[in-house]
Amino acid sequence: MDLSLYLTAFVTLFVVIDPVGLAPVFIALTPGMTAAQRRRIGARALLIAAVLMMIFGFAGESILGAIGISISAFRIAGGLLLFLTALDMLFERRTERRENQGDGDPLHHDPSVFPLAMPLLAGPGALASMILLMGEAPGIGHMVIVNLVMLSVLVIAMALFVIATPLAHALGRTGVMVVTRLLGMLLAALSVQFVIDGLKGSGLFP
Repeated sequence: MDLSLYLTAFVTLFVVIDPVGLAPVFIALTPGMTAAQRRRIGARALLIAAVLMMIFGFAGESILGAIGISISAFRIAGGLLLFLTALDMLFERRTERRENQGDGDPLHHDPSVFPLAMPLLAGPGALASMILLMGEAPGIGHMVIVNLVMLSVLVIAMALFVIATPLAHALGRTGVMVVTRLLGMLLAALSVQFVIDGLKGSGLFP
């Protein structure tokens, strides 16, 4: 078992899902709610997101094969998509968009499905990452471990949702911005690696 592969999977999903950056958005989506209400909203959103990512992880490559798209081509496309996500994080566009999605009155609207589960947790980048990571190695064991890694990231997200209020106060807006930009740099490097791997898999480069 290549531990570095699963460490990369964890880092990729952690950066793409960005639980730290989601914590203040979660607060914005649940103003005036009790701690119990927030836990229910967060648990429901994470459950839905986990199911969506598992479906895309297990069936995504089959769907691609059915429509004639190679995993190498999808790896390149996914890498480019993740790079755009990284640019959003580096230039704060992702934070602004998430805050805009948090506008409204959550007391009269359950935000667990939209926008929490999708697109904030199981967004295009996370779904693409699951397909790419599941295709990194053959075997059911690899698929199970990748899904366990994904679930571990969602567990971290749930823990941060539970402590969202004190965490947001502790980090402050500046702290959240710093963490988001650091994660953006890391995601940019990982996305370039996906593109390189896709080009090698396509046979265009040795």
